[in-house]
Amino acid sequence: MPILLFLVFFPLLCLGHRLEGCEDSWCKSDGPVVHFPFRLSHQPKHCGYDPGFELHCNNKKDIILELPPSVHFVVEKIAYVSQQIHLYDKCIAAKLPKLNLAHSNFTNDDDYPTDLFNCSAPFSDNNYDYHLVPCLGSPGYQVRAVTLTSSLKFFLSGPCKKIHRYPYSGSTFGENKLQLNWSVPLCGNCESKGMDCGFKDGTKLLETHCFNRTITQKGIKSKQPLIAGVVLGTALVYLIVFSLYQLYLTSRNERESRVRLEKFLDDYKAIRPTRYSYADIKKITDDFNERLGEGSYGTVYKGRLSSEIYVAVKFLRDSKGKGEEFINEIGTIGRIHHVNVVRLVGFCADGFRRALIYEYLPNDSLERFILPVSSSPGSASLISWNKLQHIAVGTARGIEYLHQGCDQQILHFDIKPQNILLDHNLNPKICDFGLAKLCSKEKSVVTMTAARGTIGYIAPEVLSRNFGKVSHKSDIYSFGMLLLEMVGGRIKMDPKTNNHSKVNSLEWIYRHLEKGEELKIWIEEEGDATIVRKLAIVGLWCIQWHPVDRPSIKEVTQMLEGDGSHLNLSPNPFIATNIPKLNASPLSDDLDVILEIE
Repeated sequence: MPILLFLVFFPLLCLGHRLEGCEDSWCKSDGPVVHFPFRLSHQPKHCGYDPGFELHCNNKKDIILELPPSVHFVVEKIAYVSQQIHLYDKCIAAKLPKLNLAHSNFTNDDDYPTDLFNCSAPFSDNNYDYHLVPCLGSPGYQVRAVTLTSSLKFFLSGPCKKIHRYPYSGSTFGENKLQLNWSVPLCGNCESKGMDCGFKDGTKLLETHCFNRTITQKGIKSKQPLIAGVVLGTALVYLIVFSLYQLYLTSRNERESRVRLEKFLDDYKAIRPTRYSYADIKKITDDFNERLGEGSYGTVYKGRLSSEIYVAVKFLRDSKGKGEEFINEIGTIGRIHHVNVVRLVGFCADGFRRALIYEYLPNDSLERFILPVSSSPGSASLISWNKLQHIAVGTARGIEYLHQGCDQQILHFDIKPQNILLDHNLNPKICDFGLAKLCSKEKSVVTMTAARGTIGYIAPEVLSRNFGKVSHKSDIYSFGMLLLEMVGGRIKMDPKTNNHSKVNSLEWIYRHLEKGEELKIWIEEEGDATIVRKLAIVGLWCIQWHPVDRPSIKEVTQMLEGDGSHLNLSPNPFIATNIPKLNASPLSDDLDVILEIE
């Protein structure tokens, strides 16, 4: 009973008001309001979620945020409900190379990277999409920010020199404004209900809580009646008990996951890529100095093991999860040695910090080279068709090794252009084995509890077992979509039509091949048309709805290595009669179902 009374009345102590000295603050009357999780430098530390959320006023009464390492921005707006902060600088492009968000509380959610080009000025570029960056210009030259679109090809081949690539949108450079998000502390729910967010009274733990407030005028607040807290406190009893139970379960699961990870790494020493500490990672990357890219998984940095050996360090963002994908990638790729599979050099599992260290490949991914090219007559492709065929054959050989060359069959489940990296000679290497599964080579089907992969490349049977059973043929489907994207990215579609979607362009390819017509694609060398036709036909065979109708990866490799003269067009994968009904799994009952190997 005393514990129950404590649970009932303890919330009431926390609902009254903010802690002393933590009222709303401003640098100037028309500037952004500052309150938790931010605080101004003169306020007590418990008023903000330190470190990283401290702000200060400059001599112009602007609010300034410092991001690592010592990069200062003016704060234009703080959106507390959506947990976004809007920053400004008169030349933001000059500061972004120094910015290292991996060591801050903030993230950037821009989907497309931007390339900066130094171009001789003036020159005719009215038809291309870019943002001018005046502050970096010099006499006779202009700096332009170009997002990855069809405009990129023009600037790569024009009177321009690429300066750097940044994981920010082009408007960031054009407007000198940067929008960042924060996920911890999670206060948006409190703010959306008109409540304050802050630390609990009388505790030093970094645990936040919602506080009732009544706003009478700017900067003045009054306590709500205690009776409101009583009503809320009673309802919160059950929530607190439930939360404590969930906290216990979460803590126990994290401990078990940590033990499981360490046991796996101890057992793994026999196969062994090198294990590095977090201090080693900082030294290898020169304190995370050069960023290569950023995605949902985390951030990739360029590093150096010696004067001649460069590496790519993938620093995982979701470091507090159970670690299945981290273990999966080490356990899978660590035992693979093939010219068309990226090599895992080492890894870091230092507390909650986890990173994977790969060989460095200077030419980025295949995605960079299969963008739609300009429709201008005589324009050159970013890469020749012979080289694209070389990449397709190398990728197929890598998949063939995964399916047939290892002790256990390895199913990748995420074959796509972004996961095909290219070395200095544009030789392809398959990467990112976080979703891969091991299964016996004697069996052909694997069971899974959930779909995995990237929309647009996922085989139908992975999304729904009504379409068939998941097997090595699921990777064949993804590879077929990759081949068709190589071809479809260079189709000269009629700008007067609206058929620019991926599905429409793929069906357009099939219709033209069916009629014996040449595809409307820029041809630069003799024999290119034959390569295009071969890649398209092989891709169409690979994306058949029924898994048993797709060729094996060995057959795919043989078709790509041949001259293509004897290839027949596949059945049409886009007509309704070829799509299986949802209440049946045709043509797959003869396959045995097995569990994946842990």
